[in-house]
Amino acid sequence: MPAPLQIRLTAEEERTLSELRVAQNVPQRTRDRAHMLRLNAQGWTVPGSAEIFNCHEHTVRSSIERWQTRGLGGLWEAPGRGAKRKWQEADMQHLEQCLEADQRTYNSHQLSVKLEQDRQVLLSPDRIRRILQKRGGDGSAPDTRNITSKTQIYDNSNKPTSKR
Repeated sequence: MPAPLQIRLTAEEERTLSELRVAQNVPQRTRDRAHMLRLNAQGWTVPGSAEIFNCHEHTVRSSIERWQTRGLGGLWEAPGRGAKRKWQEADMQHLEQCLEADQRTYNSHQLSVKLEQDRQVLLSPDRIRRILQKRGGDGSAPDTRNITSKTQIYDNSNKPTSKR
């Protein structure tokens, strides 16, 4: 069984962790770590804290050890996690300008080829489609929805009639 870990906090550290625990602009994981530290300083055991946060004891222990070795900065995730973007904001602006300026329509595969030729950025058609959808771009296809379908109602003979 591992040795019990117990930390002591100064009044200033306690106040900082208390504020950090309720801050809305801080990631949830960081707020949880601050709360774990406060509970530990108040006398809670590692297994008790792990039960409260529904996590493994190793998670609580690593949070305490991060605090002991790195201090307040140890509560945040290290930068560099996850895959890096292969595109820049200017690349998407270029595509949006092409969609607005050109008199033709593009599908996502054609946009992928255009981005590679114009900007030397390799992105899959699916990725381009997701990025443009997230940005609110509908693509360059003309609006094809049937406006009259919303203004027509059906009478008992199933023949469309006007709402007027």
